[in-house]
Formats: sequence, C-alpha cells, structure tokens
Amino acid sequence: MCVYLFVLLQLNNRHRMGILGLSKLLADYAPSSMKENEFKNYFGRKVAVDASMCIYQFLIAVRQDGSQLMTEDGETTSHLMGMFYRTIRMVENGIKPVYVFDGKPPDMKSGELAKRKERREEAQKALEAAEEAEDTENIDKFSKRLVKVSKQHTDDCKELLKLMGIPYIEAPGEAEAQCAALVKAGKVYATGTEDMDALTFGTTVLLRHLTVSEARKMPIKEFHVNRVLEELGLSSEEFIDLCILLGCDYCDSIRGIGPKRAIDLIKQYKTIDEILKHLDTKKYTVPEEWMYKEARELFKHPDVTNPDELEIKWNEPDEEGLVEFMVKQKNFSEDRIRNGVKKLTKARQGTTQGRLDSFFSVKSSVSTKRKSEETKGSAKKKAKGGGFKRPK
Repeated sequence: MCVYLFVLLQLNNRHRMGILGLSKLLADYAPSSMKENEFKNYFGRKVAVDASMCIYQFLIAVRQDGSQLMTEDGETTSHLMGMFYRTIRMVENGIKPVYVFDGKPPDMKSGELAKRKERREEAQKALEAAEEAEDTENIDKFSKRLVKVSKQHTDDCKELLKLMGIPYIEAPGEAEAQCAALVKAGKVYATGTEDMDALTFGTTVLLRHLTVSEARKMPIKEFHVNRVLEELGLSSEEFIDLCILLGCDYCDSIRGIGPKRAIDLIKQYKTIDEILKHLDTKKYTVPEEWMYKEARELFKHPDVTNPDELEIKWNEPDEEGLVEFMVKQKNFSEDRIRNGVKKLTKARQGTTQGRLDSFFSVKSSVSTKRKSEETKGSAKKKAKGGGFKRPK
C-alpha cells in the first residue's frame, strides 16, 4: 500500500501537456483573452483540429463509462465512434473541420517523450496496485494514463475521414504548429485543441472543448492571442519566453519559478537571457545545458508545410464505402452508420450559405427613425437564414 500511495503522488505531480499552467495564468492575469461560446456560434467557420488530441480523448472517454467498443477480434473501435459522431456534430452546427495529424516529433521532444514513457511505466505499477487494493476510482484513472494513440488508431481515423469527405493534413512535425500556420495564413478561423501551446506557436484563435461529448454540455473556450498579449503587456517574443519559463515539452524549466514569478521576471527583464544574468542561482536551479534558445526557435519557426501549398477540400461522403469500412470491417450498426451519413449530407447542404459576416459589413448611416427600424427588422429576417445564398 505504501508503494501504491507513493506512485500515486508521483503521477499526480508530474502530469502535464503543452504549456504548464498557462490556462490558469491567463484566467488570473488576462481574463478577457478568453470567452465562453456556444457550439452553434461557429456556424460557417473553418477550424483546424488537432487529430491526435481528439483520438486520445475518444479512447479515454469510452473508458470513463466502463465500456470498451471492440470488433469481434478484440480490436478497439471507440476512436472511430468518437471521430464519426463528433465530426457529424461539428458539421451539423455548420463548422467545417480540417483535421491535422502529428508528423515526426522534434528531436528536442525526446526528453519529454522519455518522461512520458517513464510515467506510463509508473502508471502501470500504480494500476496493478490499485487493482490489488480494489480501488475502483484509481483503476479508472491509471487505465486512462496507459492509453496511447497507435499508428493503427491514426490510420483508421484517416480512412474514416476520407470516406466522410472531411479533409485532413499530415503535418511534418507538431500538429498544433501546423494548425497555427493554417490560422495565420487565413485558411481557417481557429485551432481546435486542448493543448495550450497552440497559442505559443502563434495561432490567433484557440478553441478548447470543441470535440468533447455533447452530453458533458461544456461551452467552447475561445482564446484570442492578441488579447493575451495586450492584457499581459507582452510582445509575442516575450510571451514565448514566458511559456518556456512555465514549462514546455521541449526543454526543462527553472526549478523554483512558478507562474507569478515567471511573469514578473519576463515583465522586468523581457527575455530569458536577461533573466539569467540577474537570477539568484542559489535560490533557483537552472537546468544544465538548458536548451531554451532552441525551444524558442522551435516555437518561432516550427517545421510546417506552407499552407499555400495545401489543398483543403470538403467532399460528399461515400455512403457505401463507409458501410464497408465501419459495418463490415469494424462491426458498427449499419442503421446507425447510414443515419449518420444522412445527417452529414443534410448538414453539408445546410452550410452552403456560409456566415453572413464573411460577406457583409455593417455601415453606420444617418436616417429617419422609421427607416432605421425597417433596416433592423430586415436584418433580423436575413439573420434567420432565409435571405442570402452563398456567392459563387
């Protein structure tokens, strides 16, 4: 039991993703940079979605209610169920997703990957201890930490998306970096991921909770990087250095420096280089051969495909192809798949109108009160979807 408790504490203290504590820091220091929004308010928006993050969510979500979707051969298929139905939900709400898959992780991430492997080994030990202690809550917790997105999971989802007519991109490096590049190039409106380092890579808009279950009724959290920088009083370069100080996937951080101290130091000295000149190294432990400069360069110039070279196209779903793949190969219900295709087709037809704010700008005008009221009434009718067709 002592070993079990020790491992439990170790795992709880060492779990992180993206930028450590950035979401909490923004809530405290830049609250207006984040707003909560309803799913339906993204009608007509194109969103680059972090595919690997989604697959992981789908794999652990099914474990949450104690069930495990599998084929007759024992092959897990919960990731396919999640990808199929959450994508349909997005399209039904007028969102046009383009999924982005991770490529080769940067060499600098090897240290973080090694730590994750170590955490998995510790989670395995903790799971075995929890099972022996019949601790149901921690059996569930550590089972989730052992979930890993495999090449098979990824290939399955790519095949599914192709048959659904949903575009996907294979990034040369990190998916969040490629998503950010698509946003900055104006190809899509936002990055959809739970990973906060999409902001560090420069996405102008970040959407969290985009692919969570509808049953959880979680609002979308929308972050705007320009408001982040404005409220924090930082340049984009200073923000990158702040994120490195907080703790990222590419290098260690300075031991002893928490979020409040990190932001105070960046505001005072502007760069990590200057901070190191003035830092009390007896109080704060700087990692040996600290690769913060390389991490900074990776955030500023990540390995991405030029968005102008990418063709992003949404196609009609292949119903019979989906039945062959999802029903005959993966043992899903044929009725459910065909009903899903109907929803997908109907939703696609409904999104051809697009967003009115993409085509019309509001101009102030001096007019009589009656004319103003007539204009408002007309605008309300048009906003309900009856008035405009998408320009060709």
